[in-house]
Amino acid sequence: MFRSLTKKMHKEKRIAFFADGPNMLRKEYDFDLSKVKKQLEQFGIIAIGKVFLNQFAPDKLIEAIVNQGFQPVIVTSDDVDAPMAAEAMEAVFNPNIDVIALMTRDADFQTVLSKAKKYGKLTVVVGSEPFAAALKNTADHIVMVGKRGSSK
Repeated sequence: MFRSLTKKMHKEKRIAFFADGPNMLRKEYDFDLSKVKKQLEQFGIIAIGKVFLNQFAPDKLIEAIVNQGFQPVIVTSDDVDAPMAAEAMEAVFNPNIDVIALMTRDADFQTVLSKAKKYGKLTVVVGSEPFAAALKNTADHIVMVGKRGSSK
């Protein structure tokens, strides 16, 4: 009984997922957001799912993101890092979120991961090689996906 209750509680953990679109959704990485969702299921359910894109994102990419159940966030500059970090930090302080998951290879997000851990959130980074060592060393879990990475 206790084991099944623990398993049920684990499944109910709520994930805030944020993807660095310009950095990760490139043809050379061949990311499939449905596979990313499947990999994240081991940590709970996605309660917040946002993919950050710049103003040059093609309509087909935006449509594909919506079709996978994620919310596209279009940033009017080339750099999505600051808006994504701000949204992620907001999730860190959301008491209904248990897991912060970032899809990025960018070491700039190490601070977000550190703060999330400080405030009791489980941290997950979804990515592919080449991968910033700072992210690998900070995150609780690394999920490798795409052509250059194999699921782990």
